[in-house]
Amino acid sequence: MIFNKHFDLVGEHAFLSASRYHWINYDDEKLDHVWTAQQAAKRGTDLHAFAHEAIRLGIKLPKNQQTMSLYVNDAIGYRMTPEQILYYSDNAFGTADTISFSKNVLRIFDLKTGKLNCSVHQLEVYAALFCLEYKFSPFDIAMDLRIYQSNEINQYEGDPDVIVHIMDKIITFDKRINALRLEAMQ
Repeated sequence: MIFNKHFDLVGEHAFLSASRYHWINYDDEKLDHVWTAQQAAKRGTDLHAFAHEAIRLGIKLPKNQQTMSLYVNDAIGYRMTPEQILYYSDNAFGTADTISFSKNVLRIFDLKTGKLNCSVHQLEVYAALFCLEYKFSPFDIAMDLRIYQSNEINQYEGDPDVIVHIMDKIITFDKRINALRLEAMQ
């Protein structure tokens, strides 16, 4: 048998794919919910890509109280770098939506396009990763951590004690994961 070639689908996954077979147990309501959630996630990815390009190109948006405008304009105003990877190890890294470090102030801003309540913990982990990668003590810098969501800005002053605790946990868990890897190889 000569099978049909579907070159345009290589690496893609259908919504009703065999590898994500749980849909066979869905009713109409569950299907609608999962489809809507997936489309919202795709829209969030597209909005992040738009924001990244606007910030990278320095294109400010209209001055209104909309989440995207607030986020992009603030990031441009503070000369922030979009989509910056913060790396401690192969076990501990992440991509900050926007980040800057100037005049001893670390700024990390996060764009949230969904409706779920968000937590500052994600930003605290980014701050910990920054401090580990660039060898800063959180006690020696100021931190401006912001979540942009639902046309609001939630601003947090990073707590050095919390950041140090997260740094310690990253170091400890990284060592533990590496030890577990070694055990699995033996």
